[in-house]
This record gives sequence, structure tokens and C-alpha cells, in this order.
Amino acid sequence: MAKSKAANESEPVIIKKYANRRLYNTETSSYITLDLLSQMTREGREFVVVDAKSGEDITHNVLTQIIMEEEQRGKNMLPVNFLRQLIAMYGDSMQSMVPQYLEASMDAFRKNQQQFQEAMKGAFGGGPLAEIAKRNMQMFEAAASAFGNGVPGMPGATPSPTPAATEESKDDEIAVLKAQLAALNAKIDKLS
Repeated sequence: MAKSKAANESEPVIIKKYANRRLYNTETSSYITLDLLSQMTREGREFVVVDAKSGEDITHNVLTQIIMEEEQRGKNMLPVNFLRQLIAMYGDSMQSMVPQYLEASMDAFRKNQQQFQEAMKGAFGGGPLAEIAKRNMQMFEAAASAFGNGVPGMPGATPSPTPAATEESKDDEIAVLKAQLAALNAKIDKLS
């Protein structure tokens, strides 16, 4: 049973669209909505939409309809200038090249997006940026502690030291912060 399920997931699901605009998922034997088709797309699930009467593949039209509904909901991803340029390309001698170009551009964007997400996971999971974040947090805590020292009842509040001791400790803290900042800048330069 698991083997046949895995085989089915590699094949596209057939969705039939009826004259009354209802969509029927032949895999689950149930009617579905455009929202569910949108979710299937986000999950990477392949499907083909066919006209129930003629058998014509209308996947392109349905996907375009999903985009139109998303855009109408205020989730605008397609800038007006891009749409104008796209419309202008219809009938142009370069029209046949546009689909391949857009597809390659979107593939490249997806790859870059995945690489960025992996880099961010790595950065905050133990890489050099994690160290920077940790040091920033330490500096923030030191600043909060210093602020708390002057305000009774604040976390980190301690009795006020003598003015001379306060001046020395502030100079020491500034020196430490400058050294940490220089170390962070050196690490950033190495990453660049």
C-alpha cells in the first residue's frame, strides 16, 4: 500500500473542471476549491486540470485564475509595471522566448531563496553570525544592566558607587565595548 501511494505522489493528480465551475479531485474523489489547488501548488504537489466534458488540459487557465484571486485579495506580487511589460510582449517577436526566460528566472530565484534560508539557519545555528548575535546580546545585557544601576528597582540595579568609581567603570566598559566592536568588524571583514 505504501509503495503504491509513493508511486501516486510522483504522478500528477487529475482535477476535472465541470461546466458549473466545480473542481473534482479524482485522487480523493471529492470536490475541491481553488484555495486547495493553491495549497497543493505551494506544497509542490503536481496536478493537471482538465475540462470534464472535452478532456482539454486547462491547467494554465486555472493557475492564472488562482494568481488573479490572490492578487485581488491584496497579496500583490506582480507590480503594475511588470504586468504592463508582460502584456506588451504579447504579439512581439520575442513572445516565444518569454516563458522560458520567466521560468529560468523563477528557478534561479527559488534556488537563491533556498540558499539564503539555509545560510540564515546556519548563521543562527552556530556559525559566525551566531557569534555576532550572541555578542550583541551580551552588549545589550551589559547596557541594560548599566541602565538599571542608576534606577532603583530595575533588574541589575545595585547601590550607586562613588563618582570616581563610576567614571573608571564607564571608561572600562567603553574600552571593552570598543574592543568588541573592533573584533566584530574584523569578523565581518573576513566574511566579506
